[in-house]
Amino acid sequence: MDTVDLIINSSTSFYNYLKQDKNGRYRSWEYCYSHFYNARGKEDADIDYLSLHLAFYLASWGMYRGSSFLLQKDYKVHIPVVQELLKPKYDPLMGIECTEFKKEGNQNLLVEINAFIIEYYDKIRREVKEQDLKKQLSYTLITKILMGTMGCVPAYDRYFISGIKNQKIATGNYNIKSVLQLVDFYEKNADRLESVRKSMTVCDLPYPQMKMLDMGFWQIGFDLDTNKGIKIAH
Repeated sequence: MDTVDLIINSSTSFYNYLKQDKNGRYRSWEYCYSHFYNARGKEDADIDYLSLHLAFYLASWGMYRGSSFLLQKDYKVHIPVVQELLKPKYDPLMGIECTEFKKEGNQNLLVEINAFIIEYYDKIRREVKEQDLKKQLSYTLITKILMGTMGCVPAYDRYFISGIKNQKIATGNYNIKSVLQLVDFYEKNADRLESVRKSMTVCDLPYPQMKMLDMGFWQIGFDLDTNKGIKIAH
C-alpha cells in the first residue's frame, strides 16, 4: 500500500469514526471550524462565542492538560487571538487549497499569524508560570489553533509528526519548508485525494485539504504508536 492509499484509508477511517458519534469529542473541530468560517467578513461576529468554541475545541483536543498554562485561564483569554484571526487580510488562509501556498504572499500571512500567536500566548504563559521559560511556545498549540479556526495547516502533534516522518513526506518541524513539502505531496496526488476529500463535509462545507492530510497522517502515527502493524519506512 503506497502513501496515498494509506492517507485515503486512514483519513476515511478517522472521518467515519468521527461521524459515528454525534457527540464525540473530535466533532469539536467541525463546530469550531464552521463557526469561524461563517464569521469571516461579518462586522457583528460574536467574538465571545467564537472564543468559547476555540477554548472547548482546544480542550477536547488535548491542549488543556494539567501542565498547560491555558488551564489557569478562562475562555476569554483567546479573544485577542480571535480578533486577529478574523482580520480580512487573513481571508486567503481560510480553508486554503494547497496550491495557493505556493504564493509568497500566503506564506507571509502564515508567518505573520504564527508570530502573533507566539507573542500573545508567550506573555500569558510567562504570567502563569511566573518565571522565564527556556522552551518556546509549543508548535502543537499554534497549529491546533490554526487548524481549528482556518483549516490552513495540520496540527503538528506527536501522532501527525510520527506519520509524516514514517512516510518520509515532510520534516517533523513546523515551518514553511515542511508545509510546502505537504503541499507538493498533495498536488502530486490531487486526483486521487480530491475524489475522497470532496465526500467529507462539515456543516455543508467541504473538509479543507490540509484537514484531510491532518487526519490521514495522524491516524498513521496513532496506528504506529499502538502497534497496529504499520512498519517504519526505510
